[in-house]
Amino acid sequence: MKTDGSMTMAQAAGAVASGRTDAEGLVAEALDRTRAIGSYLNCVLQLLDEDALARARAVDQKRNAGEPIGPLGGVPIILKDNIVLDRGRTTCASKMLERYESPFSATVAKKLEAAGAIVIAKANLDEFAMGSSGENSAFGPARNPWDPTRVPGGSSSGSAVSVAARIVPGALGSDTGGSIRQPASHCGVVGLKPTYGRVSRYGLVAFASSLDQIGPITRTVEDAAIMLDAISGHDPHDSTSLNLSPTSCAQTVSRPIEGLRVAVPAGVIDEIAHNGVRTVYQDAINACRSAGAEIVEVALPVFKSGIAAYYLICAAEASSNLARFDGVRYGSRASVAPSQGLEAMYKESRSSGFGPEVQRRIMLGTHVLSSGYYDAYYLTAARARRLIKEAFDAVFRSHGCHVLLTPAAPEPAFRIGEKSDDPLTMYLEDLFTVPANLAGVPAITVPAGVVIEGGVALPVGVQFHAAALQEDTLLRAARMFEREVGFDAQPPAGL
Repeated sequence: MKTDGSMTMAQAAGAVASGRTDAEGLVAEALDRTRAIGSYLNCVLQLLDEDALARARAVDQKRNAGEPIGPLGGVPIILKDNIVLDRGRTTCASKMLERYESPFSATVAKKLEAAGAIVIAKANLDEFAMGSSGENSAFGPARNPWDPTRVPGGSSSGSAVSVAARIVPGALGSDTGGSIRQPASHCGVVGLKPTYGRVSRYGLVAFASSLDQIGPITRTVEDAAIMLDAISGHDPHDSTSLNLSPTSCAQTVSRPIEGLRVAVPAGVIDEIAHNGVRTVYQDAINACRSAGAEIVEVALPVFKSGIAAYYLICAAEASSNLARFDGVRYGSRASVAPSQGLEAMYKESRSSGFGPEVQRRIMLGTHVLSSGYYDAYYLTAARARRLIKEAFDAVFRSHGCHVLLTPAAPEPAFRIGEKSDDPLTMYLEDLFTVPANLAGVPAITVPAGVVIEGGVALPVGVQFHAAALQEDTLLRAARMFEREVGFDAQPPAGL
């Protein structure tokens, strides 16, 4: 049974379980698509061919023997290359780690494999997950399958491209300030950031530890629920992991929410720079209303303050987390003459190992944490973070809203290189996504429409948020929206 990448995760799992297709054939086709399309789009850094095919054959053998194969038995997936695996390399798309081989697998990888999923590759990303476009990889930018001259968004660029290009039906990304949701919007797929602590971070190479969260990128909301159920739950290896059982969202995702109340921030539409995106967002509000939801306008003036607070906090934490990559404790060591001394080796290792964006954030974070500036910058940002959390709490408690609807990005995918020399403008690409990370609440991007630029259709997503730990409500609302909008556009064929 040929699939040509058209099946969702739920469909692929069902086809393998029923024997309508073999896991080995499913994985082989995904590997073929990766070679044919993935190299052109530069979305994959490493294929795990032999290992993936061997695991697929093992799934087929178990199924044929009448043994359980798991809810994702035989489904090919891709991991963002900052999630470690006990085979192959984990590079974080950085020269600093280009030869690193992890001795263990991340908890999320183990859980997905326990559910039967098969990791076929590691995905490209912005170096150490620092970026909003997918251009900051040491191994070249990933390309948007809708228009390869444009960015796919970042930092989970390769994961989003792999799903949008129908290479695999699902992938994992990480989200520190929108790194799952923003590329999902630019690539026309679904991206879910769970509540902070809902999913283990053990085995995720840290960027900003108080903000990072792993989540799924999929074609449908149902698939996002299936992946969340597989990767969620308490992990004693992660001190920030909440003592909760795995979710069971796949069982309820298709149930409508009676009396759904959708919050819309007052004035947010004026923050959207692009006319086409503004139209899609207004259409999304109308679609929610058509689906039976009550639209509630709320005050939530946190977007611009959120950007400022986020880039101070994440840079400070990045500076601390990346201090270990010095060529001695971790990372590639530069060759310098012994007479130059240890300090020269440190300096050369970090200068040659880290790209410009990572260096920029390390320097900013070191400055923010330095004596005389810590109170003025870092503590002020921490106080702003608390106010943002309280503002989100008020939306869900005081106003009694189930979800909050915002844009996912201020504009559609822009051209590669267009903003490379203007980091401040690039940072504003995260305007609508960073508040969810600062507040620690779950959020999901769902495709909502397309805009036409230069004769090319580019997808645009919208973003739903829910109160902390309310992934079930979030996914049900997103599924209602998905059904109402009926987005079924695909990237151009024959890339």
